[in-house]
Amino acid sequence: MLTIDPNASFTTRQRQVVGLIARGCSNVEVADRLGISPRTAKAHSDVLRTKLSVHRRRQIPAAFRELTGEDPHDLTSLAPAAGARGDSRAAD
Repeated sequence: MLTIDPNASFTTRQRQVVGLIARGCSNVEVADRLGISPRTAKAHSDVLRTKLSVHRRRQIPAAFRELTGEDPHDLTSLAPAAGARGDSRAAD
């Protein structure tokens, strides 16, 4: 049986990703909504799975709720509107 670290803390970005995963977004959709690459979205998901001690991405919202007592669906208010790109990278 896996145990969750009760001292785990979550960044604002990780909370955004949890909220979008709870809404059923794929890594590509998470990336698009947060203005990051799909690879970065997957990396956030992988870190969350490790922090929450779950094997599957779909287990993230339930484990987050169990650990924090927060509703992961409420975390979507932290996320930018769909299609909003927050890239601050300069164009080449």
